[in-house]
Amino acid sequence: MFKVTFQRYITMIEQFLVQLPWNEEILNQSMVYSLIGGGKRIRPVLALASAAAVGGDVEAVLPSAVALELLHTYSLIHDDLPAMDNDDYRRGRLSNHKVYGEANAILTGDALLTYAFELLAAPGANKPETQLRIIREVAVAAGKDGMVGGQIADVAGEGRTLNLEEIEAIHKGKTGALLMASARLGGILAGGTEQQVQALTDYSQALGLAFQIKDDILDVVGNSEILGKPAGSDLRQGKATYVSLLGLEGAEHQLHAEILKAQAALKLFGEAAIFLGELAFYIEQRQH
Repeated sequence: MFKVTFQRYITMIEQFLVQLPWNEEILNQSMVYSLIGGGKRIRPVLALASAAAVGGDVEAVLPSAVALELLHTYSLIHDDLPAMDNDDYRRGRLSNHKVYGEANAILTGDALLTYAFELLAAPGANKPETQLRIIREVAVAAGKDGMVGGQIADVAGEGRTLNLEEIEAIHKGKTGALLMASARLGGILAGGTEQQVQALTDYSQALGLAFQIKDDILDVVGNSEILGKPAGSDLRQGKATYVSLLGLEGAEHQLHAEILKAQAALKLFGEAAIFLGELAFYIEQRQH
């Protein structure tokens, strides 16, 4: 059942992405190259599943959910640049800057970022105050107090020995903030109560840390061909990770602890959140 629902969400997301008004200009080609080049689509899937958990209209949330994938893709393009992680491959293909050049890659990321907010702000069925709330929450999650702030702390931590609290703070911003915004977006736009939105917040915070811990583990034990990017990049860049701090076994224990926290946060929803619970286990067991 999980696979069927997951694939249904993926199909909805991919169809929406393809039907956006792309043209043949180089900027559009570059955006499409990275955006429709595969990926797990965890953020929009999380938004759609959160909408379903509160009993809302999943289709109505779709444009805003897709905006989250645009935001995520922009961050990956910039993350791969020589000034950042200097990765030549992403999702099993050459990174954007290796195909279109560094200048175009920077501008492609900028375009995806702004296009995301164009989708978030598009007229629709949402009340203006609800839409404004979502735009602000996503902006905070993507900006200096969220993803970008986490990224810069991650860069600053290279070559240093960090404690667990410092590593968690980095990843709550770098990875967790946008995942939390995804769950909250789905719950808020679908008309969830504040209690339901808080439960989704607790769930997604644990899920975000679990996602990053799994990334750290895969960077050590993963297969580069399956990952779609070089394994071992964290070690080469001297990054502090859950594995470097806790060891592989300790990181796996921490991963499972966060999965259990995520599961516990879903009790409020009962059977309506079965998919979200299975999504947590999917993240724990993923190989890429």
